[in-house]
Amino acid sequence: MNIPVRDIAIPPDWDRNGLPGWAYASAELLELEKELLFRQHWQLICHVNDVPKAGDFLTLDIAGERALIVRGKDDVVRAFHNLCRHRGSRVAAEAQGNCKGALVCPFHGWVYNLDGTLRGPARPEGLPKLDRDEYGLKRLEQEIWNGFVFVRFKPGPQPAVADILAPFAAEAAHYRMDEAVPTTGFWEQRSEVNWKSVRDVDNEGYHVAMAHPALQDLYGIDYRDEPFINGLSRSFANFNAGPGRRWSVRHYKNILPEIPHLPESHRRAWMYYGLFPNTVLGFTPEGISFYQEFPLATGQTQLRGGVYGFKSDDRRMKLARYLARRIDRDTGAEDVMLTVWSCEAVKSSAFDGVILSDYEYGVKTYHDMLRKTLPVLREKREPQAGSLASLNRELSALP
Repeated sequence: MNIPVRDIAIPPDWDRNGLPGWAYASAELLELEKELLFRQHWQLICHVNDVPKAGDFLTLDIAGERALIVRGKDDVVRAFHNLCRHRGSRVAAEAQGNCKGALVCPFHGWVYNLDGTLRGPARPEGLPKLDRDEYGLKRLEQEIWNGFVFVRFKPGPQPAVADILAPFAAEAAHYRMDEAVPTTGFWEQRSEVNWKSVRDVDNEGYHVAMAHPALQDLYGIDYRDEPFINGLSRSFANFNAGPGRRWSVRHYKNILPEIPHLPESHRRAWMYYGLFPNTVLGFTPEGISFYQEFPLATGQTQLRGGVYGFKSDDRRMKLARYLARRIDRDTGAEDVMLTVWSCEAVKSSAFDGVILSDYEYGVKTYHDMLRKTLPVLREKREPQAGSLASLNRELSALP
């Protein structure tokens, strides 16, 4: 198949300045980011096959919100706020499990059906009669795209997930995402950095040759990034010719079987879709993955991801996926170090901003999307304490 490449012509006079340094350390800005980015944009929670049986559930906390995904007795996967209608307790306290036919709040024992309706409060004689729908769990806006479950905590500016990803729908369909099953479960890691520094590193491949020897060995010669357009970016790389110098790369390329359901152009290639503001879907011949980050504080970020294969995978395919994970693990550790150094820099008296290369145009387009949502980021100096939110509203109202 022809690889779809969108118009990526770079204007000759584009602004090469990145975000101001204060944007990576402002607690006031972080509160705006939580509200306008993480609550009002789509967040990937899991794949439907992470909750394969009736009663299976999964929870995730994001920016002060609590999501609960449950598969019902009718086999429908639903998304709720993980919040009891009585006193606001978590209905499901564990990260993942099976609730055996009903969700029981661990605080006072209120019981909810798997479809979210209220089955009954504990000691109902002490309460007025409660409507089972009105006092059921609050539903989250939800969309399932090729098996992946996305939620939105509040209405926001983004179109449907399917509309965002429409430019690459035909390409993604070859990977049979609906059939994907989890392999090693979710991975999580905390990093002492601002969440945007993670995106800054991930949105450009300029650093691959220097900072990621395994990736450079695997595909560095052909790696190319596309900028963000309408909330979506794409990176693609064919494998380098030859066996590879590093142990994991050499053995991965040698053992990776031909994948007949993929077009030839993608059988020896890695590909990534970036979804604004904080999610990446990864496509490799042996599987599908995602990774994302959530802010915990101005200088602390939660990294999270998952890796998926297929029920039909044989030993050779599983070994290829293990070797790919080794490459990814090394790359992730290298990226964490780069983000730490970047966050240290903004605190230095010598730091006076960045100048972006043409190879970092993806960073620029990502920053442009941030500035569109948070126009206060156009301010070179940090606004006066207590004024940031109001200034952002004023700037947002300007034509």
